[in-house]
Amino acid sequence: MVLRYEAPSMTRWTARGVSSAYDSSFGYVSAQGAPLVELLDPQHGERVLDLGCGTGVFTSEIHSRGAEVLGIDGSAAMIEKALAQYPGLDFIVGEGDDFTVARPFDAVFSNAALHWMSREPDMVIANVHAALRPGGRFVAELGGAGNCAAMIAAMSTAWREHGLPEPELPWFFPSPAEYSTRLEQGGFAVRLLEYFDRPTPMDECPDGAADWVRVFGAPLLEGLPGDIVEPLLRRVNELAAPALRRETGWMADYVRLRFAAVRR
Repeated sequence: MVLRYEAPSMTRWTARGVSSAYDSSFGYVSAQGAPLVELLDPQHGERVLDLGCGTGVFTSEIHSRGAEVLGIDGSAAMIEKALAQYPGLDFIVGEGDDFTVARPFDAVFSNAALHWMSREPDMVIANVHAALRPGGRFVAELGGAGNCAAMIAAMSTAWREHGLPEPELPWFFPSPAEYSTRLEQGGFAVRLLEYFDRPTPMDECPDGAADWVRVFGAPLLEGLPGDIVEPLLRRVNELAAPALRRETGWMADYVRLRFAAVRR
């Protein structure tokens, strides 16, 4: 199901291990974001901020369209790899809820990153607003309400069965109504919003849901007794398999929220 809102007069848009995993084993994070660059439609000479740029794949793509682009990410390991891969581009370490820019940008772009900025989502929106010129655009995609629901349910049950406290999830998966309201209250006019299921093959996850948790849920494993981690992840696999394992392999139960907004 796709829920889509479009304004009536829509106009043309005038840790090292973890960083390696994003580019290799979890390359679909980048591959699935390609339509977002088309929605951004970067123009020659525009100034674009890539928020949560990771290892710089889309920063480079936006630059190839003729835009001047700055990549920012909270992970020093990601930025280190981005600088190594794209030495001619500009990257800095910075958090979404705590960054400022010297000059305003024409656009802010973000793919699969805003849901990691869960601590102060309204501050992230405020910082994006401050980074844009009036009329500048904010184009992004993040996990929406229901994202990874089967995966999260399996994790919660496995944690409980092993006598562990409910895992504190590091993600923010808002509903379309919630995020649209946050954007409007943050000084943006929403021009386009799409909310859709996107089941995604985990082709490079030989251990299925357990591999997904090892990378994307790594903060949840920190501090656990070493002898409990593997049994815990095996149980996650057992619990997630009925919903996520197909004859062709494991599928991530992604739900995405994609939007385009302009700074008022």
